[in-house]
Amino acid sequence: MERKGKGRGIVVPVVNFNRCEAKGPCVTTCPVDVFEVRPIDPEDYIKLSFFGRLKNRVHGGRVAYTPRADVCEACGLCVKACPERAISLVPVRKLAQVNSDHGV
Repeated sequence: MERKGKGRGIVVPVVNFNRCEAKGPCVTTCPVDVFEVRPIDPEDYIKLSFFGRLKNRVHGGRVAYTPRADVCEACGLCVKACPERAISLVPVRKLAQVNSDHGV
């Protein structure tokens, strides 16, 4: 039986790639396996600031992605665990508005 959290579908975790150092506590802390750490996609890399690119190279060219953001239960453990404060929980409605504003 699939677990259904109180916050599922209300918020999704969003990773700020300019801050993320791919240390991985989000992966180990998340009870529903929302995160994975992997090499940054080229299209995400080119969007980084100058310092974000430098930081990304120093930390191995990896970041945390959220391939299973749809199962996030909004527990906030990832936000607390991230030493770089790179994760925020964003309301789904707000994220949908941002994506539509940017043509996504």
